[in-house]
Amino acid sequence: MNEILDPLALARWQFGLTTIYHFLFVPITIGMVTVTAVFQTAWYRTGHVKYLQLTKFFGQIFLINFAMGVVTGIVQEFQFGMNWSDYSRFVGDVFGAPLALEGLLAFFFEATFIGLWIFGWDKLPRKIHLLTIWATAFGSIVSAYFIIAANSFMQNPVAYQMNEEKGRAELTNIWELLTNPVALAAFPHTIFASFMVAAGLVITVSAWHLARNQHLETMRPALKFGLWVMIGAGILTTLTGDQLSLAMVATQPMKMAAAEATYQTVCGAQASFSLFTLGTPDGTSELFSIRVPYLLSLLSTHTFDGCVEGINDLQTQYTAAFGPGDYAPTIWITYWAFRWMIGLGMLHVLVAVVGLWLTRGGRLPKNKWVWKAAIWSFPLSLAAMIVGWIFAEMGRQPWLVFSLLKTEDGVSPGVTGLEVLISIVAFTLIYGILAVVEFKLIKKVAQKGPADAPEPHPETGLIEPSTTVY
Repeated sequence: MNEILDPLALARWQFGLTTIYHFLFVPITIGMVTVTAVFQTAWYRTGHVKYLQLTKFFGQIFLINFAMGVVTGIVQEFQFGMNWSDYSRFVGDVFGAPLALEGLLAFFFEATFIGLWIFGWDKLPRKIHLLTIWATAFGSIVSAYFIIAANSFMQNPVAYQMNEEKGRAELTNIWELLTNPVALAAFPHTIFASFMVAAGLVITVSAWHLARNQHLETMRPALKFGLWVMIGAGILTTLTGDQLSLAMVATQPMKMAAAEATYQTVCGAQASFSLFTLGTPDGTSELFSIRVPYLLSLLSTHTFDGCVEGINDLQTQYTAAFGPGDYAPTIWITYWAFRWMIGLGMLHVLVAVVGLWLTRGGRLPKNKWVWKAAIWSFPLSLAAMIVGWIFAEMGRQPWLVFSLLKTEDGVSPGVTGLEVLISIVAFTLIYGILAVVEFKLIKKVAQKGPADAPEPHPETGLIEPSTTVY
């Protein structure tokens, strides 16, 4: 019973589950606001009414998702005080600056311009109104950067000094914190992956309508746009992921070793990339693996003769530096999360490549299974981002703040397992209801499709947008 009601285990489960749930909305919001801005720009520049229809159509999906993201994000703040008070006390002085900038600057900036965009259709000049949606997109991206900068301190602590009397880290240089090498590498990787998620949503919705031979004038260009963005964003996500892996090797070599299930330090041809590995039950050695020679060395050091430190050697180093303990994360989670992240993302790009080939020359496939594959492909990029987040956070274990604070030392000392369990049940019920509401709202909007093209103004002959988005 004590194991079931372990406050540390339950607090970790709660934070993981609620964060994953909230993270479902983040990449869709970042990606869809940019998609909306691109379509509105196309309408502004060309005057083609189909782009106005697409702007309002995908704008509705963006707004629904944004609202749900705000609601679920509020819970994240409460968890720091409820379940992780010792962690909050330790990093509060460092986290205060980027989180304040995110809330007071980026989020309010974003929220303000969302309001101007929603209510300014017939009140603002077209160019100014267009700028409001781009300002919203800019605010969402800047907001993401501040969050990533805060998280990167947990991966690679910089710009701090320890106050031994108060037992906490204190910020010394905000600029150094915001230019953490891990943040600079993780930020573009996250943003481009978010564009993949948004492109996947555009592909799915467009394919659903085209499979039914409806809204052809709007959904044809939307599908093409989604397919091209998926491929472009996929390439950029891969390139930025390579840079992030270099930062990871430099700052958290144990995470890279766990991602490859590399137990012994290897160099050159021996530093091979594992496609599949089985280890001993105690996780100290390898039993069987399928490997690609040199590839791990190339990915980790950009050379064919570089060395990659192994789990066992790093364990010895960390024990000498930090004292007795197990400093390796759960190997099977990091190993497979790393591969699922890559595999799911590449599969979605492959769907886009095949889709471009099948729709070349303005043609549309007749085979219903092609459309089914396009429609059901949406979760691929989103799932890749989720398992990528799991890899990043689980690969850091047993540290909350790498080399400074262990996870077991960050939990609130006064919280009981029963209290955390009750809150998990409550959050699960609430989030379950919100999930149903979110899904039904987006499904209703997506299946309805774009509104009919507005009639030209009787005197000017110009297309005038309606005053509302819905």
